[in-house]
Amino acid sequence: MKRRSIDPETPAESAELSLCEALLSLKNAEEMSAFLHDLCTPAELEVMIDRWRVVPYLLDGVSYREIHERTAVSITTIGRVARYLNQGSGGYLAAGARAARRRAASKKAKA
Repeated sequence: MKRRSIDPETPAESAELSLCEALLSLKNAEEMSAFLHDLCTPAELEVMIDRWRVVPYLLDGVSYREIHERTAVSITTIGRVARYLNQGSGGYLAAGARAARRRAASKKAKA
């Protein structure tokens, strides 16, 4: 994590909350995509996408090697995501569960 040599005018906790509120204010995937492309460098966005791509596989119990073969995401990144799934703050689990419900509902609607 980046360390700053001077105290910023806005405390980090307040700035983080402001970012979370901005993300929650977006109405759809298109708005979120536009915001993320404005907020992140291409490399930062690629890292986040890679991390998110492996979550469903980890939740389904797929081996790291097989996830790597399916996604080309590094074993190190897969392990990092797995660690946060198990010992993190619950964000991956909450988002993963909601995404799984959306996929299931979408499949059901198409049937």
